[in-house]
Amino acid sequence: MRTLANPFVPALLAAAALVACGGGSDVATNAKPAFLGPVHTTSYDGVGDDLLTAGLGASGLEAPVPPAYANPLAPTAAELRRSAIHTNYRAMLDMTASGGYGRYYGPNVDAAGTATAGEGKIAGTEYIAFADDGSGRQNVTLMVQLPAHFDPKKPCIITATASGSRGVYAGISTGEWGLKRGCAVAYSDKGTGAAPHDLMNDTVPLIDGTRTGAASAGKNAAFNAGLSAAELAAFNAATPNRFAFKHAHSGQNAERDWGRTTLQAVEFAFWAINERYGELEGGERVKTFTPRNTITIASSISNGGGAAIAAAEQDGEGWIDGVAVSEPAIEMPANPGVRVERGGAAVATTAKPLIDFTTVANLYQACAALAPSVASTPYAAPFAAGFAGAALPIAPNRCQALAARGLLSAGSTASQAEEALQKLRDYGWEGDSDALHASLAAFEVAPAVAVTFANSLSRASVKDNLCGFSYAATTATGAVAPLAPAALAGMFATGNGVPPTSGVQLINNLGKFGPARDFLSASPEGVLDWNTAGAACLRDLVTGTDAAARKLQAGLDETRRNGNLRGKPTLIVHGRADALLPVNHTSRPYAALNRKVEGAGSKLSYIEVANAQHFDSFIGLPTVLPGYDSRYVPLHVYLNRALDAMYAHLSTGAALPASQVVRTVPRGGKPGSAPALADANLPPIAATPAAADAIVLTPGVISVPE
Repeated sequence: MRTLANPFVPALLAAAALVACGGGSDVATNAKPAFLGPVHTTSYDGVGDDLLTAGLGASGLEAPVPPAYANPLAPTAAELRRSAIHTNYRAMLDMTASGGYGRYYGPNVDAAGTATAGEGKIAGTEYIAFADDGSGRQNVTLMVQLPAHFDPKKPCIITATASGSRGVYAGISTGEWGLKRGCAVAYSDKGTGAAPHDLMNDTVPLIDGTRTGAASAGKNAAFNAGLSAAELAAFNAATPNRFAFKHAHSGQNAERDWGRTTLQAVEFAFWAINERYGELEGGERVKTFTPRNTITIASSISNGGGAAIAAAEQDGEGWIDGVAVSEPAIEMPANPGVRVERGGAAVATTAKPLIDFTTVANLYQACAALAPSVASTPYAAPFAAGFAGAALPIAPNRCQALAARGLLSAGSTASQAEEALQKLRDYGWEGDSDALHASLAAFEVAPAVAVTFANSLSRASVKDNLCGFSYAATTATGAVAPLAPAALAGMFATGNGVPPTSGVQLINNLGKFGPARDFLSASPEGVLDWNTAGAACLRDLVTGTDAAARKLQAGLDETRRNGNLRGKPTLIVHGRADALLPVNHTSRPYAALNRKVEGAGSKLSYIEVANAQHFDSFIGLPTVLPGYDSRYVPLHVYLNRALDAMYAHLSTGAALPASQVVRTVPRGGKPGSAPALADANLPPIAATPAAADAIVLTPGVISVPE
């Protein structure tokens, strides 16, 4: 438990003692961390603009689109920030009232969980800076939001590292929990970001999202692909109208440093707090607030949750007190020596890294989505109609292409699809995930993630066109075309950093009839088979032994975690149905590894939420994805509950809940018009779960009940 004694006392006593002895002061000055560049500081009054909603309030975030830019070709930094907060908040959550927004979560729901009639705007100060080594090649964006109602008597910090491959505002829905409680929120884009380098016109984003020429930006670019003038000219001549994205093309293998940059964000937060509230001595602020008297919780979701886990493992200086994360992306050791059981039976394939299981999904998911056994699942019918029609049989062609490569053995499309679905189950996906494959395939999730991470882990340059992939806008037929200027101008706010996004598509440069959008490109045989050759190439980088494969595998080894959380109390919540980050490859084996490494000293509890999956925002699209609303509950509710439990533990010593399955109840009803979410759908995390719900952790083994 963190002691919340008055943080001013140690500094004051030390200063008084020094004065009495006639000596000079040795109280630590609040010096800006050396890794930080210039800090941009903006204060918001909580009326016209604010930290949480950019002045939009709860009702403005609920609106489908933010206010328009005065000049869409040159939006201001303030306009981009407003749009980025709107986009990223909505990208993480179900924004419908029937799904819980405004009742179970949202700016108008106070820290005690009570829905109010207010807009939930939060006044305070925002600090933004790059963390860099001086080269301008890293330029990780860090941000601290310090609410005006921060209480120096109860100082607290929460991290909200960016999820996915997004920019620094991606964690705003997690940061909300901290802002409401008066905690400083420490954000990091972790070396990813939404805005690209436009190679054809040689423009780049700045830290505030506005764009300028690469030469003019210099080291102040949020991302520059790093090509020489000759390389850029040659690249544009061979492959015009392409874009480079930071996660894929920085050459930094950013995931290796996700923990470090999260810790840097925490250090930045301490600096900001002390600049505002630290005691003055000799006209200078001193380090009044330190890890010894401030509660710090590492949190976030997905890749950001994985970054919080990595930060806890790497925290040799004690910056972090506890961890509460949702659906974390965790790269397990190559040979972790752990066992995962469900219902008493061992799961055969577990603990694979993201690039491994994602390249498997990239091969099989489009075919599996045609399986008759999942025909009634969300988006299965539109997927089959859109990609399996007589004029455009792309998904069936993928099934046949896999069979031709010896990766499937069945004869008919239906049988091949069922076989592909079983391949996914055999590789660690739960049967609970079956209903999600069609929608994820239609949204090109697996190829997008596979291409981005393969490039990043390989430290590939954009000019390498790894496995023949690149990024560009396209026409309706899939041909490469220039991107609309307004789309590029606003991409800092609207992009997700991992194309397809904001008009930029995934391109197969090696299509038989020329470069084209990936799923509309032709195989060497002239068949539209969803670029099976490209998917196989990506898979070979994971399993192969040639130089390209060894390069990716070396980068992967730099990202693996070790399971040692240094005794920090930790709560991990994860949806059992997660099809993007399957529980058998992430949270389940990590919990077993942690118990193996820390033994009796482990303070990790794993909360598995039934009827929850990775994309809460999809639940809020009943007209596009009917069936998500009737099948799934919002996992975000359980992240907030985990944060509540962790804060209570750290501040009062309250016991943490034990590992368990939370048996939620789907809303049911007609897909697309499910009844409103109610308390009965969202049972609490039990302090002591019933025996049938208890998850048992022993060193190296996790046993999850059916």
